[in-house]
Amino acid sequence: MRIKTCKIPGCFELLPDVHCDHRGVFVKTFHEEIFSNYGLITSFAEEYYSGSHKKVLRGLHFQAPPMDHIKMVYCVQGSVLDVVVDLRVGSPTYGQFEAFQLSADLHNMIYIPRGLAHGFYVQSEYAIMLYKVTTVYSPEHDCGISWSSIGYSWPDSTPIISARDSDFIDLKDFKSPFRYEGSA
Repeated sequence: MRIKTCKIPGCFELLPDVHCDHRGVFVKTFHEEIFSNYGLITSFAEEYYSGSHKKVLRGLHFQAPPMDHIKMVYCVQGSVLDVVVDLRVGSPTYGQFEAFQLSADLHNMIYIPRGLAHGFYVQSEYAIMLYKVTTVYSPEHDCGISWSSIGYSWPDSTPIISARDSDFIDLKDFKSPFRYEGSA
């Protein structure tokens, strides 16, 4: 597995070894020693997945402290445009975003530190995204910012979104509870 540093501190693109033959594909998505060597926390408390149709945009989501979490995401079917936004006050990339192409064909993953909002736009007919998180889902800490307020040019100006996601506040109006604590 290769671990690629991103512009947002503590965020990484993970590129696992992929083994293909006449039967299909084998991908190792997690190896504790490799993650540990990079100082990546892997005490995942929950794992879940979502299935979404083309043109669906989910996000931009996060959990507020004290239930904030590290998240690892990957696309096991289809393809998505995945976006993270740094919400950590004092971070050199505060308010900035980074976009990734995630797909079942690329087999790549994103390791997202605490204090980043996350969302994705489905490009294929259908996509399944898998998430591992270090804290259990807490409805009272579940938050988000408006997908259209981060200055990113999404591929669709009228995506399919939930009522909840359409009610999120703009990034400029968000009072962040997150603090940047170094590079990880």
